[in-house]
Amino acid sequence: MKIEQAEVHVLRVPFTDGSSGKGLMPTRWTHLDMVLLHLRDADGVGGWGDGFAYSCRTATEAALVDMVLPLVVGQPIDDIDVFCRDLIRKLHLQGRFGITAFAVSAVDLALRDIDARRAGVPLAERVGGIRRRELPAYASLVRYGEPAQVAEFTARAIAEGYQSVKLHEIQRDAIAAGARVAEGIEHLVTDVNCNWSHEQALEMLPAMRDLGLYWVEEPVFPPDDAATLSALEREFGVAIASGENACLREGFAGTVGNIRFVQPSVIKVGGIGEFLGVCDMAEAAGSVVMPHAPYFGPGYWATLHLMAARDCCELFEFLYIDPQAWIDPNMPLPVQGRVPIPEGPGLGFLPDPELLARFAVQPPRVLRPIA
Repeated sequence: MKIEQAEVHVLRVPFTDGSSGKGLMPTRWTHLDMVLLHLRDADGVGGWGDGFAYSCRTATEAALVDMVLPLVVGQPIDDIDVFCRDLIRKLHLQGRFGITAFAVSAVDLALRDIDARRAGVPLAERVGGIRRRELPAYASLVRYGEPAQVAEFTARAIAEGYQSVKLHEIQRDAIAAGARVAEGIEHLVTDVNCNWSHEQALEMLPAMRDLGLYWVEEPVFPPDDAATLSALEREFGVAIASGENACLREGFAGTVGNIRFVQPSVIKVGGIGEFLGVCDMAEAAGSVVMPHAPYFGPGYWATLHLMAARDCCELFEFLYIDPQAWIDPNMPLPVQGRVPIPEGPGLGFLPDPELLARFAVQPPRVLRPIA
């Protein structure tokens, strides 16, 4: 294929979640920041991509417009894996990880969306075949901090049919409040977001074991300290999860096989090719892939397709918030804790143009080949 045009859409979608909005992001979190990429090939076939943008949308947009897309628009692409890995190589002076990988992730998703649309099949068919038509989902709650609120929203998610719930709590009383309500469901976990010191982790993990948590996520900093994470898992018998902040398959070389759950995020890791590379590593080493996916753009759709095609993936993460609108009104949402795999060609993501305009921070940036 040859890409003839790129459009970069920067969006902010307000949401509510019942919390103060403090604790998970560097600033108060009340909007979903999105940087969506639409590529169109020489035959007019379009595809959508998604670059991680929470609290960094201007940086992700700049990386796409200034660094990545000039290497994409107008170029022939025969092998998407090879092409996207080559993008990382060409941009290594700007950094192989973080914002660079977020921007390349958007390109990878959009190219694979085009490829599957051209073939007339869902993306899952192009990456291994559809093995499941629906997936178990867990309600990924935000951080409330107050035990009463933790109990309230845990109970609400369970009443909606979720058998798995993730907290983002870091205090014992708040986690215990969720655990009391969650007795009888299949899984309760908490994401610490690297907030515990090593000494705090040694103190807290026995309590997490006694509360029956299925995993503890990113208990300490840095989140890729495989030796420490592995030692904590072995010592306390509580599974450790990590990887949402790792980029490229190389970023998982230490954790895969050394902790139970690895968590590639398709719009951070470098795209679908890198995500699948992590799955290959996990399958070989006996780790389970628990994708990080608190998204509502093409990354959401892509994660569903990848999980449908790979048996090593277990639970789908659904961020338990209430956006002002779904950018694609036909978004496949969980029902009774299960979410369907999108049908139709490609990712299946088709945003409403009126909603793109309504939540746009600015007019879309358009890039075409230089004559």
